[in-house]
Amino acid sequence: VAAAEATVLVTGETGTGKEIVARALHRRSRRHDGPFVCVNCAAMPEALLESELFGHVRGAFTDARTERRGLFLHANGGTLFLDEIGDMPLSLQPKLLRALQEHTIRPVGSDQEIACDARIVVATNRDLDAAVEEGRFRADLYFRVNVLHIHLPPLRARGSDVLLLAQNFLVHFA
Repeated sequence: VAAAEATVLVTGETGTGKEIVARALHRRSRRHDGPFVCVNCAAMPEALLESELFGHVRGAFTDARTERRGLFLHANGGTLFLDEIGDMPLSLQPKLLRALQEHTIRPVGSDQEIACDARIVVATNRDLDAAVEEGRFRADLYFRVNVLHIHLPPLRARGSDVLLLAQNFLVHFA
């Protein structure tokens, strides 16, 4: 999966290590020399998330005193990790879909498209199939992000891994 350029969906309960998997995918990819940029889609209000992802031009909104590059451009040549994509506002999903399809972004307030070359890894602890059926997540975006799927089972389902983790922690902290 790391060698592929396709979008990766990492699913699993909170605490299963989805971000660790995303970082490992980046480190083992051809993009390992590029940046790894992480954003938590659940941690930001919608208006701020749009500006964070796509950037904005000067004057796009009240406090936009200068132009700002978005995280898509910061991840150019590397990997953009969209954590908790299941919490992304429905109104922002079409813009993300377009960015994934066209490999271009449009900063808030701009009429210019900017090319962007970032590999996308997304993660969620939500059931995206159910979210699509309930109308909380776009079906076309779901199919665009679910190209390669890695599901991480919880630790309680991986009993033999407990010993490996304990040994790793002993080596790391000793």
